[in-house]
Amino acid sequence: MAIEIIGTGRAVPPRRVSNDEIATRIDTTDEWIRSHTGIGNRHVSGDDIACSDLALIAAKNALAMSAGYTGTDADEVEKAAAKAAETIDVILIATATPDHYGCPSVACIVQGKLGAVNAAAFDITVSCTGFAYGLEIVAGLLNIREERKRALVIGSDLLTKVTNWEDRSTCILFGDGAGAVVVEKTDAPSTGSGRRGVVQGKLWADGTGMNSIIMKNGGTRNPYKKGDIVEKAIYLEMNGQEVYNFAVGAISKTIKALLEADGITADDVTRIVPHQANARIVQAAARRLRIPMEKFYLNIEEYANTSSASIPIALDELNRNGQLKKGDIVLTVGFGGGLAYGGNIIIW
Repeated sequence: MAIEIIGTGRAVPPRRVSNDEIATRIDTTDEWIRSHTGIGNRHVSGDDIACSDLALIAAKNALAMSAGYTGTDADEVEKAAAKAAETIDVILIATATPDHYGCPSVACIVQGKLGAVNAAAFDITVSCTGFAYGLEIVAGLLNIREERKRALVIGSDLLTKVTNWEDRSTCILFGDGAGAVVVEKTDAPSTGSGRRGVVQGKLWADGTGMNSIIMKNGGTRNPYKKGDIVEKAIYLEMNGQEVYNFAVGAISKTIKALLEADGITADDVTRIVPHQANARIVQAAARRLRIPMEKFYLNIEEYANTSSASIPIALDELNRNGQLKKGDIVLTVGFGGGLAYGGNIIIW
Protein backbone atom coordinates (compact mmCIF):
# COMPACT_ATOMS: atom_id res chain seq x y z
CA MET A 1 0.00 0.00 0.00
CA ALA A 2 1.17 3.53 -0.78
CA ILE A 3 0.07 6.89 0.61
CA GLU A 4 0.06 9.05 -2.52
CA ILE A 5 -0.53 12.77 -3.02
CA ILE A 6 -3.31 13.09 -5.61
CA GLY A 7 -4.14 16.79 -5.30
CA THR A 8 -2.50 20.03 -4.21
CA GLY A 9 -3.80 23.54 -3.56
CA ARG A 10 -2.85 26.88 -2.05
CA ALA A 11 -4.33 30.23 -1.03
CA VAL A 12 -2.89 33.60 -0.06
CA PRO A 13 -4.61 36.91 0.72
CA PRO A 14 -4.85 39.34 -2.21
CA ARG A 15 -3.02 42.15 -0.42
CA ARG A 16 0.69 42.02 -1.32
CA VAL A 17 3.03 44.07 0.87
CA SER A 18 6.47 44.86 -0.52
CA ASN A 19 9.65 45.57 1.41
CA ASP A 20 9.41 49.17 0.28
CA GLU A 21 6.01 49.48 1.99
CA ILE A 22 7.45 47.94 5.16
CA ALA A 23 10.25 50.50 5.00
CA THR A 24 7.70 53.32 5.31
CA ARG A 25 6.76 52.00 8.77
CA ILE A 26 10.11 51.02 10.27
CA ASP A 27 13.77 51.86 9.81
CA THR A 28 14.80 49.38 7.11
CA THR A 29 15.25 49.08 3.34
CA ASP A 30 14.37 46.62 0.61
CA GLU A 31 18.07 45.87 0.11
CA TRP A 32 18.63 45.10 3.81
CA ILE A 33 15.63 42.77 4.06
CA ARG A 34 16.53 40.93 0.86
CA SER A 35 20.19 40.52 1.79
CA HIS A 36 19.43 39.24 5.29
CA THR A 37 16.37 37.06 4.59
CA GLY A 38 15.72 36.63 0.87
CA ILE A 39 12.25 38.14 1.32
CA GLY A 40 10.84 40.68 -1.12
CA ASN A 41 7.11 40.55 -0.45
CA ARG A 42 4.50 39.00 1.80
CA HIS A 43 0.71 38.56 1.59
CA VAL A 44 -1.24 40.08 4.48
CA SER A 45 -4.78 39.23 5.56
CA GLY A 46 -7.41 41.86 6.21
CA ASP A 47 -9.45 41.96 9.39
CA ASP A 48 -12.18 39.87 7.74
CA ILE A 49 -9.91 36.90 6.96
CA ALA A 50 -9.23 34.13 9.48
CA CYS A 51 -7.20 30.94 9.37
CA SER A 52 -10.11 28.77 8.26
CA ASP A 53 -10.87 31.07 5.30
CA LEU A 54 -7.50 30.49 3.65
CA ALA A 55 -7.51 26.81 4.66
CA LEU A 56 -10.89 26.35 2.98
CA ILE A 57 -9.74 27.85 -0.33
CA ALA A 58 -6.55 25.77 -0.38
CA ALA A 59 -8.56 22.66 0.49
CA LYS A 60 -11.05 23.22 -2.33
CA ASN A 61 -8.25 23.68 -4.85
CA ALA A 62 -6.58 20.44 -3.71
CA LEU A 63 -9.88 18.54 -3.68
CA ALA A 64 -10.78 19.79 -7.16
CA MET A 65 -7.44 18.55 -8.49
CA SER A 66 -7.98 15.18 -6.82
CA ALA A 67 -11.27 14.98 -8.73
CA GLY A 68 -9.54 15.76 -12.02
CA TYR A 69 -10.11 19.52 -12.35
CA THR A 70 -6.94 21.63 -12.50
CA GLY A 71 -8.38 24.86 -13.90
CA THR A 72 -9.14 28.12 -12.11
CA ASP A 73 -12.85 28.67 -12.81
CA ALA A 74 -14.35 29.23 -9.36
CA ASP A 75 -17.64 27.47 -10.10
CA GLU A 76 -15.91 24.40 -11.52
CA VAL A 77 -13.53 24.26 -8.54
CA GLU A 78 -16.51 24.47 -6.21
CA LYS A 79 -18.37 21.65 -7.93
CA ALA A 80 -15.38 19.34 -8.14
CA ALA A 81 -14.37 20.03 -4.54
CA ALA A 82 -17.88 19.39 -3.21
CA LYS A 83 -17.95 15.97 -4.85
CA ALA A 84 -14.46 15.04 -3.65
CA ALA A 85 -15.10 16.25 -0.08
CA GLU A 86 -17.52 13.37 0.52
CA THR A 87 -14.66 10.89 -0.08
CA ILE A 88 -12.43 12.33 2.67
CA ASP A 89 -12.01 10.26 5.84
CA VAL A 90 -9.65 12.55 7.79
CA ILE A 91 -8.98 16.30 7.82
CA LEU A 92 -5.85 17.44 9.62
CA ILE A 93 -4.92 21.12 9.85
CA ALA A 94 -1.55 22.28 11.10
CA THR A 95 -1.72 25.81 12.50
CA ALA A 96 -0.39 28.04 15.24
CA THR A 97 -2.95 30.77 14.51
CA PRO A 98 -6.43 29.21 14.80
CA ASP A 99 -9.69 31.11 14.41
CA HIS A 100 -10.58 30.59 18.07
CA TYR A 101 -8.75 29.92 21.32
CA GLY A 102 -9.00 26.22 22.21
CA CYS A 103 -12.11 25.26 20.28
CA PRO A 104 -13.58 24.73 17.83
CA SER A 105 -10.65 23.41 15.82
CA VAL A 106 -9.98 25.00 12.45
CA ALA A 107 -10.35 21.53 10.94
CA CYS A 108 -13.92 21.21 12.23
CA ILE A 109 -14.79 24.62 10.78
CA VAL A 110 -13.36 23.62 7.39
CA GLN A 111 -14.99 20.18 7.55
CA GLY A 112 -18.40 21.78 8.02
CA LYS A 113 -17.95 24.29 5.20
CA LEU A 114 -16.66 21.63 2.81
CA GLY A 115 -19.51 19.27 3.56
CA ALA A 116 -17.00 16.50 4.26
CA VAL A 117 -19.65 14.53 6.13
CA ASN A 118 -17.56 11.36 6.49
CA ALA A 119 -14.41 12.97 7.83
CA ALA A 120 -12.84 13.10 11.25
CA ALA A 121 -11.27 16.53 11.82
CA PHE A 122 -8.58 17.87 14.15
CA ASP A 123 -5.76 20.40 14.44
CA ILE A 124 -2.13 19.99 15.40
CA THR A 125 0.15 22.76 16.70
CA VAL A 126 3.70 22.15 15.55
CA SER A 127 4.39 25.59 14.11
CA CYS A 128 6.57 25.52 10.99
CA THR A 129 7.04 21.72 11.08
CA GLY A 130 3.30 21.09 11.13
CA PHE A 131 2.98 19.86 7.55
CA ALA A 132 5.74 17.26 7.94
CA TYR A 133 4.13 16.01 11.14
CA GLY A 134 0.72 16.05 9.50
CA LEU A 135 1.76 13.84 6.60
CA GLU A 136 3.18 11.25 9.01
CA ILE A 137 0.07 11.30 11.19
CA VAL A 138 -2.42 10.79 8.36
CA ALA A 139 -0.24 8.10 6.78
CA GLY A 140 -0.49 6.21 10.05
CA LEU A 141 -4.24 6.80 10.36
CA LEU A 142 -4.89 5.54 6.84
CA ASN A 143 -2.67 2.51 7.26
CA ILE A 144 -4.16 1.22 10.51
CA ARG A 145 -7.77 1.08 9.28
CA GLU A 146 -8.71 -0.59 6.01
CA GLU A 147 -11.86 1.52 5.59
CA ARG A 148 -9.92 4.80 5.63
CA LYS A 149 -8.86 5.74 2.12
CA ARG A 150 -8.34 9.50 1.80
CA ALA A 151 -7.17 12.40 3.92
CA LEU A 152 -6.80 16.14 3.58
CA VAL A 153 -3.67 17.68 5.10
CA ILE A 154 -3.62 21.47 5.36
CA GLY A 155 -1.08 23.94 6.68
CA SER A 156 -2.65 27.35 7.33
CA ASP A 157 -1.19 30.26 9.27
CA LEU A 158 -1.82 34.00 9.52
CA LEU A 159 1.36 35.07 11.26
CA THR A 160 0.78 38.74 10.45
CA LYS A 161 -2.11 38.60 12.95
CA VAL A 162 0.40 37.88 15.76
CA THR A 163 3.21 40.09 14.46
CA ASN A 164 4.44 43.10 16.39
CA TRP A 165 4.76 45.63 13.60
CA GLU A 166 6.97 47.81 15.78
CA ASP A 167 9.56 45.04 16.20
CA ARG A 168 12.03 45.52 13.36
CA SER A 169 13.66 42.12 13.92
CA THR A 170 10.47 40.09 13.34
CA CYS A 171 7.87 42.11 11.41
CA ILE A 172 9.83 41.81 8.15
CA LEU A 173 9.72 38.02 8.26
CA PHE A 174 6.12 36.88 8.15
CA GLY A 175 3.27 36.45 5.71
CA ASP A 176 -0.10 34.68 5.56
CA GLY A 177 -1.09 31.65 3.53
CA ALA A 178 -2.43 28.12 3.33
CA GLY A 179 -1.44 25.02 1.42
CA ALA A 180 -3.18 21.67 1.15
CA VAL A 181 -2.74 18.16 -0.20
CA VAL A 182 -5.14 15.27 -0.69
CA VAL A 183 -3.53 11.92 0.07
CA GLU A 184 -4.95 8.56 -0.90
CA LYS A 185 -4.16 4.99 0.11
CA THR A 186 -3.54 3.10 -3.12
CA ASP A 187 -2.46 -0.36 -4.23
CA ALA A 188 0.86 0.99 -5.53
CA PRO A 189 3.98 -0.34 -3.78
CA SER A 190 5.67 1.81 -1.13
CA THR A 191 8.94 -0.13 -1.38
CA GLY A 192 11.00 -1.61 -4.17
CA SER A 193 10.59 -1.01 -7.88
CA GLY A 194 7.85 1.43 -8.84
CA ARG A 195 7.30 2.62 -5.27
CA ARG A 196 5.10 5.68 -4.75
CA GLY A 197 3.89 8.10 -2.13
CA VAL A 198 5.19 9.06 1.32
CA VAL A 199 7.99 6.53 1.84
CA GLN A 200 10.00 8.05 4.71
CA GLY A 201 9.42 10.38 7.62
CA LYS A 202 11.62 11.63 10.46
CA LEU A 203 10.26 13.76 13.30
CA TRP A 204 11.99 15.27 16.34
CA ALA A 205 11.62 18.04 18.91
CA ASP A 206 13.87 19.89 21.34
CA GLY A 207 11.60 21.48 23.92
CA THR A 208 14.57 22.96 25.79
CA GLY A 209 14.48 25.65 23.10
CA MET A 210 10.82 26.50 23.70
CA ASN A 211 11.55 30.15 24.47
CA SER A 212 13.37 30.75 21.19
CA ILE A 213 10.04 31.17 19.34
CA ILE A 214 7.10 31.89 21.61
CA MET A 215 3.78 33.67 22.04
CA LYS A 216 3.86 34.39 25.77
CA ASN A 217 0.58 36.12 26.52
CA GLY A 218 -2.97 34.85 26.47
CA GLY A 219 -2.48 31.16 27.25
CA THR A 220 -2.94 29.34 30.54
CA ARG A 221 0.62 30.20 31.61
CA ASN A 222 0.01 33.93 31.28
CA PRO A 223 -3.78 34.36 30.94
CA TYR A 224 -5.52 37.67 30.66
CA LYS A 225 -7.67 38.34 33.73
CA LYS A 226 -10.79 40.41 34.21
CA GLY A 227 -9.82 44.01 34.77
CA ASP A 228 -6.38 43.65 33.17
CA ILE A 229 -5.21 46.49 30.98
CA VAL A 230 -3.86 44.80 27.88
CA GLU A 231 -0.61 46.64 27.28
CA LYS A 232 0.91 43.92 25.14
CA ALA A 233 -1.15 41.89 22.67
CA ILE A 234 -0.47 38.27 21.74
CA TYR A 235 2.67 38.65 19.66
CA LEU A 236 5.16 36.12 18.39
CA GLU A 237 8.59 36.71 19.91
CA MET A 238 11.78 35.21 18.53
CA ASN A 239 15.49 35.04 19.35
CA GLY A 240 16.88 35.26 15.84
CA GLN A 241 20.40 33.97 16.52
CA GLU A 242 19.17 30.98 18.52
CA VAL A 243 16.68 30.08 15.80
CA TYR A 244 19.31 30.45 13.08
CA ASN A 245 21.73 28.11 14.83
CA PHE A 246 19.00 25.57 15.56
CA ALA A 247 17.57 25.68 12.05
CA VAL A 248 20.84 25.09 10.20
CA GLY A 249 21.51 22.05 12.34
CA ALA A 250 17.92 20.81 12.07
CA ILE A 251 17.91 20.95 8.27
CA SER A 252 21.24 19.16 8.09
CA LYS A 253 20.22 16.41 10.53
CA THR A 254 16.84 15.85 8.88
CA ILE A 255 18.16 15.61 5.33
CA LYS A 256 21.00 13.29 6.34
CA ALA A 257 18.64 11.03 8.30
CA LEU A 258 16.07 10.82 5.52
CA LEU A 259 18.65 10.03 2.85
CA GLU A 260 20.28 7.39 5.04
CA ALA A 261 16.95 5.79 5.97
CA ASP A 262 15.95 5.55 2.32
CA GLY A 263 19.33 4.39 1.07
CA ILE A 264 19.65 7.21 -1.45
CA THR A 265 21.89 10.23 -1.99
CA ALA A 266 21.12 13.88 -2.64
CA ASP A 267 21.83 13.23 -6.32
CA ASP A 268 18.78 10.97 -6.44
CA VAL A 269 16.49 13.71 -5.11
CA THR A 270 14.64 15.85 -7.66
CA ARG A 271 13.74 18.66 -5.25
CA ILE A 272 14.31 19.54 -1.62
CA VAL A 273 11.42 21.65 -0.32
CA PRO A 274 12.38 23.34 2.96
CA HIS A 275 10.26 25.45 5.25
CA GLN A 276 10.63 28.99 3.93
CA ALA A 277 11.93 30.84 6.99
CA ASN A 278 15.08 32.57 5.78
CA ALA A 279 17.08 32.01 2.60
CA ARG A 280 20.33 32.38 4.53
CA ILE A 281 19.42 29.43 6.78
CA VAL A 282 18.85 27.19 3.76
CA GLN A 283 22.06 28.40 2.09
CA ALA A 284 24.10 27.67 5.21
CA ALA A 285 22.64 24.17 5.49
CA ALA A 286 23.27 23.51 1.80
CA ARG A 287 26.93 24.47 2.23
CA ARG A 288 27.24 22.24 5.31
CA LEU A 289 25.71 19.30 3.40
CA ARG A 290 27.55 20.11 0.16
CA ILE A 291 24.29 20.02 -1.77
CA PRO A 292 23.87 22.54 -4.63
CA MET A 293 21.34 25.27 -3.92
CA GLU A 294 19.70 24.38 -7.24
CA LYS A 295 18.22 21.32 -5.49
CA PHE A 296 16.33 23.52 -3.01
CA TYR A 297 13.05 25.15 -4.01
CA LEU A 298 12.68 28.63 -2.53
CA ASN A 299 9.69 30.91 -2.95
CA ILE A 300 10.33 33.02 0.16
CA GLU A 301 10.89 36.09 -2.03
CA GLU A 302 7.16 36.21 -2.74
CA TYR A 303 5.51 34.81 0.39
CA ALA A 304 7.93 35.32 3.32
CA ASN A 305 7.54 32.90 6.26
CA THR A 306 4.03 31.39 6.25
CA SER A 307 4.83 28.80 8.96
CA SER A 308 3.00 25.49 8.45
CA ALA A 309 1.75 26.65 5.03
CA SER A 310 5.16 27.18 3.44
CA ILE A 311 5.91 23.58 2.37
CA PRO A 312 2.46 22.77 0.91
CA ILE A 313 2.36 26.14 -0.88
CA ALA A 314 5.71 25.29 -2.46
CA LEU A 315 4.54 21.79 -3.41
CA ASP A 316 1.47 23.21 -5.12
CA GLU A 317 3.57 25.73 -7.07
CA LEU A 318 5.93 23.01 -8.25
CA ASN A 319 3.06 20.69 -9.11
CA ARG A 320 0.93 23.20 -11.01
CA ASN A 321 3.95 24.60 -12.85
CA GLY A 322 4.76 21.14 -14.20
CA GLN A 323 8.05 20.90 -12.32
CA LEU A 324 7.18 17.57 -10.68
CA LYS A 325 6.74 14.38 -12.68
CA LYS A 326 5.69 10.86 -11.78
CA GLY A 327 8.53 9.10 -10.00
CA ASP A 328 10.34 12.26 -8.90
CA ILE A 329 11.79 12.11 -5.40
CA VAL A 330 10.83 15.09 -3.23
CA LEU A 331 12.34 15.69 0.20
CA THR A 332 10.58 18.08 2.58
CA VAL A 333 12.13 19.53 5.73
CA GLY A 334 10.45 21.67 8.39
CA PHE A 335 11.85 23.43 11.46
CA GLY A 336 10.58 26.01 13.90
CA GLY A 337 8.60 26.70 17.06
CA GLY A 338 8.64 24.11 19.75
CA LEU A 339 11.43 23.63 18.83
CA ALA A 340 10.26 20.93 16.43
CA TYR A 341 11.78 19.67 13.21
CA GLY A 342 11.52 16.83 10.71
CA GLY A 343 10.69 15.94 7.14
CA ASN A 344 9.44 13.44 4.60
CA ILE A 345 10.50 11.70 1.42
CA ILE A 346 7.73 11.59 -1.18
CA ILE A 347 7.81 9.71 -4.47
CA TRP A 348 5.61 11.85 -6.70
